[in-house]
Amino acid sequence: MEYSYEYFMKEALKEAKYALEKNEVPIGAVVVCNNKIIGKGYNQVELLNDVTAHAEMIALTSAANYLGSKYLIDCTLYVTLEPCSMCASALGWSQIPQIVYGTSDPKKGYTFISERLVHPKCQIVKGILEAECSELLKQFFKKLRD
Repeated sequence: MEYSYEYFMKEALKEAKYALEKNEVPIGAVVVCNNKIIGKGYNQVELLNDVTAHAEMIALTSAANYLGSKYLIDCTLYVTLEPCSMCASALGWSQIPQIVYGTSDPKKGYTFISERLVHPKCQIVKGILEAECSELLKQFFKKLRD
């Protein structure tokens, strides 16, 4: 099996589609360790009535529970939208060494605040399946406005 950025971003997109089905902002995330998904999450802010229930936070908690460690030093996070400052800070504290995201968020993305929110050694890969990730969000917000 060929594992690639695209392969795991498609898995994150599946999570985003779960969020969409539940009328949540369609953002999905997966945490991968040694080519195995060990944590998944999709936005559940409305469902849980919790402003911290972002896809990344849920996936991080799931992965930490799987590993029995708060540090995710051998993992990669795949997320459909650039993390916000809250999520980027949590990712920094987790010491995750790589974050891969689909589409940028010029209004609420962490890079709008500071690129230093993530761990200093963290590698960032952006633009993976960007069109698909962006289109899902555009559909959601268009439906919301109509």
